[in-house]
Amino acid sequence: MKGDGNLPGTAIEVRDMDFSYGKSRAIKGVGMDIARNEVTAFIGPSGCGKSTLLRCFNRMNDFIPGAKVTKGSIRIDGMEIHDARVDGVELRRRVGMVFQKSNPFPRSIYENVAYGPRILGEKRKPILDGIVEKALMGAALWDEVKDRLNESAYGLSGGQQQRLCIARTTAVDPSIILMDEPCSALDPIATARVEELIFSLKKDFTIVIVTHNMQQAARVSDQTAFFYLGELIEYDLTTRIFSNPKIKQTEDYITGRFG
Repeated sequence: MKGDGNLPGTAIEVRDMDFSYGKSRAIKGVGMDIARNEVTAFIGPSGCGKSTLLRCFNRMNDFIPGAKVTKGSIRIDGMEIHDARVDGVELRRRVGMVFQKSNPFPRSIYENVAYGPRILGEKRKPILDGIVEKALMGAALWDEVKDRLNESAYGLSGGQQQRLCIARTTAVDPSIILMDEPCSALDPIATARVEELIFSLKKDFTIVIVTHNMQQAARVSDQTAFFYLGELIEYDLTTRIFSNPKIKQTEDYITGRFG
């Protein structure tokens, strides 16, 4: 999926976008540019539209009957993602996703990571071996699992399973990784490992993370977007959002006065 005309350093462009589930508008007139090789956090109370918008970026919402973009556009690498020339499967390879609950396949650790490259046609074992090792190293998991690659992924801890899912996502060489509450089911130590990983991954990937955890957003992101009732209220450098927000509604949310 290639395009042209994208803004320098911009990975995702959203323009005046409305999104509806049937007759219910979940996103209202959102516009934003998401920078390449940065971490952008979406924050806001439950039901504010942040996860819906995240799933718009790889068209995961296509699988929900009646759900659709009703106005505006989303461009990734300069290409409108709803253009007839854009294949949804290829889009989801380019724009990978890590979910709230780790979801390893009922396969070995090795086969979890090799699965995507195999589907894309890579059958040569030496090449697959290299992809698996690189992805697991990139996910800070290689040293922990290199001697048990043929064991079930279900034998890993929750935090290890989530890092395995991140490795599985990177193994198909996406340009963007979406993360929907990736640490909400993890303990503080596992959360810290995933946060360290997010920080290291941004040199190779653009990352967009939805989180309810204000401290997490402040720790891991470069930019933060605050949503409320389907609207983008404020979007700025994370340091400004948390130290000197321009909108009182943003200040009220991050200081716990509502939400």
